[in-house]
This record gives sequence, structure tokens and C-alpha cells, in this order.
Amino acid sequence: MKKEKWLLEKFYEHISDNKKEKFDAYVQDRTRHVTVVLENIFQPHNAAAVLRSCDCFGVQDVHIIENFNKYEPNKEIDMGSSKWLDTIKYSKTENNTTECIQALKAKGYKIVATTPHTDDCMIEDLPLDQPIALMFGTELTGLTDEALEQADAYVRLPMYGFTESYNISVSVALALFSVTERMRKDENVNWELSEEEQDAIKLGWAKQVVKHSEKVEKILGERFEEEND
Repeated sequence: MKKEKWLLEKFYEHISDNKKEKFDAYVQDRTRHVTVVLENIFQPHNAAAVLRSCDCFGVQDVHIIENFNKYEPNKEIDMGSSKWLDTIKYSKTENNTTECIQALKAKGYKIVATTPHTDDCMIEDLPLDQPIALMFGTELTGLTDEALEQADAYVRLPMYGFTESYNISVSVALALFSVTERMRKDENVNWELSEEEQDAIKLGWAKQVVKHSEKVEKILGERFEEEND
């Protein structure tokens, strides 16, 4: 048995049946076919609302680019959603936006900038034949030129009023609703996670609810090594 699977079984011994049932059920709807990229988001309530939307729509990964602004979600608004997601931050290089985009492209993602553009399409017309990374920019100025230049496609959301744009958290929610609903209904889109991915996510969730999980994992890890030496 692989170590991660073994650890999951051991952690499951320390959590309630109710939690286990929820983990086993919710992970079935998680996806990495769609991921969200946030560039320079700085308002805590918006950051938190985005995380809640990602969790609600089953989007497991959120990629966070910190070029100018530190990403600090409001904990009261995110309602604990951040602990059920995998957040990947890009903040250590001179060019965090490029680092993020290149990393996603290497994994097969199409980079889709959410912004009005001469070559854009409506969100409901965005093809889902390959993994999609939806990029959203700062509340004030949107995505940087660097992000727009490296994007593979551009989408816009339907608007019928005088206001030029939606709030960032609303934009994410609208985009994810459109994309994930179509994705789940399309039999040609392989959006589900593998068994190994599901186990890894459930292990991460279990660590969130088991007290002193780092110590528990260390002890279990040593035990696993002894038993498989």
C-alpha cells in the first residue's frame, strides 16, 4: 500500500464518521480541470469571497500571484473555505506572473484572461476540451499587460448595464458557475480527479480536523517506514 493511502486510513481512525462521509462524498465533485488564478488581489473581503466560491463550485486549486499586494483573505468571510482548498502562491521571484503562467502551461492548462478584449468570447462559449486556468486581476486595474500578453484566450461576462465591470468576487462566481455547470454535463470532458488525487485531498482535509496533525503525521510516517523497511 502506498504511504499516502496508508496515512489516510490511519487519519480516518481519528475523525468522526460524519466527517469521513462528507470527505468521501465531496471529493467526488472536486476538479482540477478548471483552476482560478488571482493576480494582485488586495481587498480581504474580495479575496475571501473568491475562496468561498471556489469551494462551493468544487474547484480545488487557487493560484495566487503576489507582485504588489499580499493576499490576505478575511477569515470571517471565507467561513473556513481556505482550509479545504489548495492555494499555490507565487511571490518569490521578480516575475511572479510569468512563473505562474509558465507553470500552468507546463501542466497543460489553457490560460484564459477574464477581460474585455478584441479577440474575446463570452464565458458560455469558452471551449472546455482542455484544462482551463481562469485569470482575474486586481480590483482597480484588472490584469497586468504581462498577464494579457501571455494569455491563450480571453473571455468576458454578460453585462447589460452602465457599470463597466463586476466586483471581482462576483466575476469569479459567475465565471465558475458557467464553466463548471457545462463541464459536469459534458460527457466528453474528463474533469474528475484520479483516485490518487482524491486520496491526497482527503488526507489534507483530515489533517485540518485532527489535533496536532503534524505530530500525528510524523509518528505515523516513522511507523510506516519501520513496517515497510
